[in-house]
Amino acid sequence: MFLSYPILAALSGMLIAQFVKIPIHYITSREIKWNLMFSTGGMPSSHTATIISLTTAIGLTSGIQSNEFAICVVVSLIVMHDATGVRRHAGYHAEVLNTLLADFNRLIETLKDPNLKKTESREKLKELLGHQPAEVFFGAITGIIVGLLIYQIYPF
Repeated sequence: MFLSYPILAALSGMLIAQFVKIPIHYITSREIKWNLMFSTGGMPSSHTATIISLTTAIGLTSGIQSNEFAICVVVSLIVMHDATGVRRHAGYHAEVLNTLLADFNRLIETLKDPNLKKTESREKLKELLGHQPAEVFFGAITGIIVGLLIYQIYPF
């Protein structure tokens, strides 16, 4: 087979998690946003679904006592911690910086300084970077389900 089962499981976990974001967003907002397929953040965490699909695949093929599974578990914990910690806080920072930029532009307009002809016009920073713990949890559930489903259909 062209792709090994663990790689196929991981890629499927990522694609399914990214696609599922579209109907979930539609249910909550009544708005279809196809660009969610290629964005970070949101429900479920595709990073978590990807690594947990891989971890599930390695656990099923190599065994949960194997070194490969142990490595996958550790990397999975790092990815999930990063999704709820570092990346989530980077999103908070982006939100604050976007507010400061908007306030700065309002200040410049108020002062009407002739030397400052152009206000700051950088693109807004992406605020949806990380995940809420529930998004990571459902990413993990998605990853386990995808890993198990691909195991059932993969021709060994």
